[in-house]
Amino acid sequence: MKQIALYLFFAIIISCTGTEVENIGTYFPEYIIAADGSFISQVRTSGVIVKNAAGQPEDMLTTLKNAGVNTIRLRLFKNPADGHSGFNEVKTFAEEIRNKGMKVWLTVHYSDTWADPAHQEKPAEWSGQSYAQLKASVYNYTKQIVTGIGPDYIQIGNEINAGFLFPEGAYANMEQLKGLLAEGCRAVRENSDAVIMLHYAGYEGAASFYSNFIDLDYDLIGLSYYPMWHGKNLNQLQANMQALFLAHSKPVVIAETSYPFTFGYNDFTNNIIGSQDQILPQYPATPEGQAAYLAKIKEISVEYGLGFCYWGGEWISFNGPEATNGSAYENQALWDFDAKALPAMSVFRN
Repeated sequence: MKQIALYLFFAIIISCTGTEVENIGTYFPEYIIAADGSFISQVRTSGVIVKNAAGQPEDMLTTLKNAGVNTIRLRLFKNPADGHSGFNEVKTFAEEIRNKGMKVWLTVHYSDTWADPAHQEKPAEWSGQSYAQLKASVYNYTKQIVTGIGPDYIQIGNEINAGFLFPEGAYANMEQLKGLLAEGCRAVRENSDAVIMLHYAGYEGAASFYSNFIDLDYDLIGLSYYPMWHGKNLNQLQANMQALFLAHSKPVVIAETSYPFTFGYNDFTNNIIGSQDQILPQYPATPEGQAAYLAKIKEISVEYGLGFCYWGGEWISFNGPEATNGSAYENQALWDFDAKALPAMSVFRN
């Protein structure tokens, strides 16, 4: 396993035991202060005029950079039907991100479409392959990604609670799942210096999940955290992050999170969040509440982990107010319904 010099020293005090853990971690030059930018290419071509907090027209990537974001996360589909989030689009955008001085974080879905705990459909191109052939495909595809796009961070799968590449790589087929993940990790190690992350949705069950991969060669533990799906106890979130770090000596990143600034709509597409019972009572669905929530997530993620990523911040209603195939996230974006940057953007800095 590749060893990287120690630099970022984690000092965690466990109040219940008095145990102090110091100087444990892998070399990372800075905290990850990230935003997912996967929809930015589509926003640009839509014709929507996006503005910074001062109300001046400004490209989303520039606004995020100026706000203090140091890493842009991009999803990657194998052969998407519309070409968006495919290899060529992601490669081109990744080059632009690097030219702006930011790092590139790829979440590889190993699918032609969205992959999550309930959906892990293998690429159509790999349909009918044997397990041995599937392992070779994972290795070769991952090698193509790291040599052709050159990410700084790479996830081997997206929210793989139930595994990936169903049915062969399902969680119930643990040895095959580990074998497929190992091929992805090996392709990264042998062909790049990218930092490898495994990504689990939520914090409950994470300890059991990651205990299966003690011998796997990866660097970062990634967790999604959305209050409506993963619980409303922030103390438990940070306690579980701490426990995962202590158990595996790997930094933990909140790989996805988001929060509404309103319960309103800006198109005719149903939103993911639309009622008080879906959010935390101490953080109302207002611009100020969204900013306060993100500030708390940042506090937790830098005290008990290596950073965080805001998901869906760029997913405004770029298809127009009449769209029934628009954004299910426009009320959780980092730009308001006038496409002006919200106060939460200021949380990224420092």
